[in-house]
Amino acid sequence: MRSKDLQQRFMVDSCDTRGHLVQLDDTWSEATARTDYPDTVRQVLGEAFVAATLLASTIKFDGKLTLQVRGNGPIHLLVVQVTNEGNVRGLARWEQTPTSSELPIAFGAEARMIITIEANKNAEPYQGIVALEGDTLAAALQTYFHTSEQLPTELYLAVSENSAAGMLIQKLPAEERTYHDADGWQRARVLSETLTNNELCNESAETLLHRIFHEERVRLFDAQSVQFHCSCSRERTDGMLYGLGKQEVDDIVAEQGGVEITCEFCDAHYCYDTVDAAALFKGLPTSETTVGTASAESSSKAPTPSGDSNSGTLH
Repeated sequence: MRSKDLQQRFMVDSCDTRGHLVQLDDTWSEATARTDYPDTVRQVLGEAFVAATLLASTIKFDGKLTLQVRGNGPIHLLVVQVTNEGNVRGLARWEQTPTSSELPIAFGAEARMIITIEANKNAEPYQGIVALEGDTLAAALQTYFHTSEQLPTELYLAVSENSAAGMLIQKLPAEERTYHDADGWQRARVLSETLTNNELCNESAETLLHRIFHEERVRLFDAQSVQFHCSCSRERTDGMLYGLGKQEVDDIVAEQGGVEITCEFCDAHYCYDTVDAAALFKGLPTSETTVGTASAESSSKAPTPSGDSNSGTLH
């Protein structure tokens, strides 16, 4: 039986190829437990969870990587965030159920993919914006790698009822190659294409790599854990309301009897009554968070998520 919720790096030395495996189990189940995603939306969201985690595993950074897809089709927003610590969260928003998970149908012809890397310390953020080319997210990201890094890259993404998994292989830069086999990269690609979705979702890394590359020289490195984790908090919600200003918050409380903010990513509810609102603007602690579940309809039509602060629906 394979381990759950991991990312793992490997080298196919004889092909001058590096690779990464990601297998999400409890992480994927928890990410989708609160929203009733249609099958076509669920498919592309699962691929995005894996793809973002694979992207994060290929770079060294101290912060978070965000993969977004925005379009004018049935799915108008998809966003997944991954931290350097392996914390993952994400969501999709749709106006109607797409008939297919193929990107032009799901997101529309004018969709764009945005990849952002934000460091925790003093470093300029990176952002890349590219057209969403190809029928699958794997194809779109292969195009992104080709144009941004000029390194041949192949991705294989799979989503099942209980798992989302994937593998990325990449040709080593010339200065890092040791075997200099002219056919090595092509051989690695052909062998990797024999992978099935069932194998990606269910087999251990050792079994997968042995099955694909049993005639090659392969090194498998220690696995790192991945987990669903939302960074929302009462403190950040306090900051959001403080930013609105006392008058606006007082008006909402007077009209509705209180303020409720629902996190877009994990559906945690942050509730403020009259006493909480008054305490907030006097710098006093407010009451504890209550957690609930939003309906699928309200989730699908919720506002666009924001970055570091709580992203939520305000009532």
